[in-house]
Amino acid sequence: MSNRQKRVAFFISHMRGGGAQRATLKLAGGIAERGYAVDLILAKAEGPFLSELPESVRLVDLKASRVLASTSALARYLKRERPAAMLSALDYVNIVALWARRLAGVSTRVVVSERNQLSLSSKHGSNVRARLMPHFIKRFYPWADGIVAVSKGVADDLTQMTGLARERIAVIYNPIVTPELQERVKIPLQHPWLEIGQPPVVLAAGRLKPQKDFPTLIQAFAQVRRNHLARLLILGEGPERLALEALVRELGLEQDISLPGFVANPYPYMTRASLFVLSSRWEGLPGVLIEAMYCGVPLIATNCPSGPQEILKDGQYGQLVPVGEVAALARAIEMALTAKVPRPPRESWLPFELKTIVKQYLQILVEG
Repeated sequence: MSNRQKRVAFFISHMRGGGAQRATLKLAGGIAERGYAVDLILAKAEGPFLSELPESVRLVDLKASRVLASTSALARYLKRERPAAMLSALDYVNIVALWARRLAGVSTRVVVSERNQLSLSSKHGSNVRARLMPHFIKRFYPWADGIVAVSKGVADDLTQMTGLARERIAVIYNPIVTPELQERVKIPLQHPWLEIGQPPVVLAAGRLKPQKDFPTLIQAFAQVRRNHLARLLILGEGPERLALEALVRELGLEQDISLPGFVANPYPYMTRASLFVLSSRWEGLPGVLIEAMYCGVPLIATNCPSGPQEILKDGQYGQLVPVGEVAALARAIEMALTAKVPRPPRESWLPFELKTIVKQYLQILVEG
């Protein structure tokens, strides 16, 4: 069977902001370029990333109110289209994908992708489903034909939390450096803070939620601001906006800290910023850190589980600081502002190129 006759499906909940959504789009487009028929299946087709859907990828909208409610519709799709393989992303989506394949009774190869530290996402989960997820994974992931983790740390944590054999879990990084990224970096940007002659800008980006720990970053910046003229720009939207804005007002930094909301193309900001900071409590493989690495901006990241240590090669490509420590993060920012944190070299981002990752995923999806 030729590549064009083989259909590969990707199943995820929606296209609202998130690293898993963006990585799925990039991977789907990369596999379509290799000659495969590719479907992107969404429980509900909504979210700003829909505008980034490659023309070569067909959108399948299951029109479900929530992921669990999409099980039957997904099973009908599998019966009708019978793709050679389906990749799902995010643990609760993965469970639904496995149930739907069993319900459909088809031979489609299903590979599930784990993108976060299960121990921490379940511990800090805001609902019962998140806290019970390790039990669901232990019960249903053995149904999968393949299990992928986006970093070694995620793979190790998954084994420790569920007892799944470590050798069953392949580690494949997210496809971050794509031709599209390389083009979008070049798009002109007009922002008053990023004009020549303005004070240096500390940049961060991510969903405004507890996992990203922006309060620690804001407090660290407040310490830096006592001794250095600088500004902090945090790109992203989320449920913590009001609390973060209140903290900024409490610190009297309204003129120096800006939260402009979701930005579809953050890369021109990265190329013009003085440094990029990832302040997360935990991650799977923070794509935004790799994107900033490609943009050549000096990097600071918390040594959180997991990903930053792998990405920055134990601190070789950027500075690692302890999680949640305001003073340590402030010292690192001050070092970067005084040019003591080098810019990452080209070889730092090569393992995350799309062509490399596509080859690895095709091996586990349809060529293995």
